Amino acid sequence: MTLLKALLVSFLLVFNSITLAECQSQRVKVQVLGSGGPELTDGRASSSYLVWLDGKGIVLVDAGAGSSLNYEKTGAKLNDIETIVFSHFHVDHSADFSAYIKGTYFTNRTQDIQLFGPESNHLMPSATEFTHNFVGSKGVYPYLQDYVSAEKQSSYNVVAKNISLAKHKKQHVFQSKNYKLSAIPVYHGPLPSLAWRVDIAGCSIAFSGDMSNKFQTLAALAKGSDILIAHNAIPESQQGVGRKLHMPPSEIGKIAKQAGVKKLILSHRMNRTLGREKETLAIIKKYYKGLVLFANDMDIF
Repeated sequence: MTLLKALLVSFLLVFNSITLAECQSQRVKVQVLGSGGPELTDGRASSSYLVWLDGKGIVLVDAGAGSSLNYEKTGAKLNDIETIVFSHFHVDHSADFSAYIKGTYFTNRTQDIQLFGPESNHLMPSATEFTHNFVGSKGVYPYLQDYVSAEKQSSYNVVAKNISLAKHKKQHVFQSKNYKLSAIPVYHGPLPSLAWRVDIAGCSIAFSGDMSNKFQTLAALAKGSDILIAHNAIPESQQGVGRKLHMPPSEIGKIAKQAGVKKLILSHRMNRTLGREKETLAIIKKYYKGLVLFANDMDIF
C-alpha cells in the first residue's frame, strides 16, 4: 500500500468514527453566546455560539458584538479554542473577533487558531482579507499583526482560509482528531454566506447563519443532525428586504422536517420576532413535529 493510500484509509477511519458513532451527548454541548441580531435594543448579544467537548470550548461559531463578554461568563478558556468559523461578516456576526485575539495575549497560548469563512465578493472581504483587515499590518489594529505574520512573531498564529461559494454543495472543510467541520453556501442576499455543521463525538450540530432558503441547501447540510440552530430574524408576515435576507417560520419548519433534525433551536431573535413565539411555534409545527426551543444568551443545549 502506498503512503498516499495509507493516509487516505486513516482519514476515512477517523471520518467514519466521528460522523457515524452514536451521539455521546454527555460529552458535548453548544452554548449560545449571542442570541440576538444587530439591534442595540433587544437586550441580547449578537450571534455567536460555542461548541464544548469534555468541558472545553473548542469551536467558536461567529463572534457578534457582546459575545466576548458572555464568553467570559461561561468560564471557558481562550487557550481551548481551536477553530473559529464565520457564517458571514456582517457586524452582528463578527464585531468581537479582535477582542478574542487580543484576549489571548494574556494567556500562554501556543497553538494556532484555524479560522474559516466565505470567500469575498464586491461587498464583503474574504476570511483572509477580514482577518488582515482587522489585525494585519495595515488593518484597524496593526499592533496585533504578529498574530497573522508569516514570520510568526507571536506565540501562535491565526491561520485563515477562504471557503468557496462556487458550488452549492456540502464541503468538508476541516478534520481534527475530535471533530469535523462542514459548510455549504446559503443565500443571504448579495452577501457571501455559509451554513456550518460540526460533527463531534458522534453528535452533529448545524448552524443556519442568516439566510433565506433561495438556494435550498441547508437541509442537505443539516440532514439527520441532533440540533439545528436556525435564525428566527423575521415573522411570517415580513416582506421587502427582510424577507429576501431571512427565512420566515414556515421555511424553518420545512427545512427542519426535510432534514429530519432531532431538535430545533431558534436564535438571532430580533425585536420583530420577540413576543411572537406562540405564533412562530404554531407555524413551524405545521411542518416539523420535533422539539422546538427559543434561544437566549448563555443557554446550553
